[in-house]
Amino acid sequence: MRRGVKAAFGLRMQSVARNKRALPVMRQILILAAAALLIGTYVARFADQAVAVNPASQAAAVQSSYEPRQPTTSGRSLILDSDRQGHFKVEARIDGRLIDFMIDTGASLVIMRESDAAQIGVRPRPSDYTATVSTANGKIKAAPAKLERIEVGGITVYDVPALVLPDEALWQNLLGMSFLSRLKRYEYANGRMVLEH
Repeated sequence: MRRGVKAAFGLRMQSVARNKRALPVMRQILILAAAALLIGTYVARFADQAVAVNPASQAAAVQSSYEPRQPTTSGRSLILDSDRQGHFKVEARIDGRLIDFMIDTGASLVIMRESDAAQIGVRPRPSDYTATVSTANGKIKAAPAKLERIEVGGITVYDVPALVLPDEALWQNLLGMSFLSRLKRYEYANGRMVLEH
């Protein structure tokens, strides 16, 4: 019995001795953790101040530097860059007037707004609206027309079939396949379109 008590007492003493040796190690760990916490707080505060110093310079860095290049013409070819929405826009000369168009390979004809068509002398009467076209807003009546000549860059196409739509049905003139199909080639790659006649 005494031997068992001595053994238990000896184990207890060893445990206390071990704990006494562990206290300085634990104290050092706690001091290091507190120091790391203070340093982390200081670094975070410094980083916040560095960011807040000049927000205008950061805003300038975030703004897009996108600027499409001007169309490049080389004799009978034209290279266009797409705009931010991925559209290709050109300025075409029709009967001496400059009219803005968006190239649309999904449009079978050149399609013009009434107000722009009127600038080049095309003014359909109400009875001329004999064609029906499907748009995102439903079916619309359109007036067939023929444009004597369309010039885009160094490219000229004659006798181009077109349609005239009411302004409220069309927000942008479309340079469709009745123009594009008369070119030697048109192709799209890497955000650029090449038109060649």
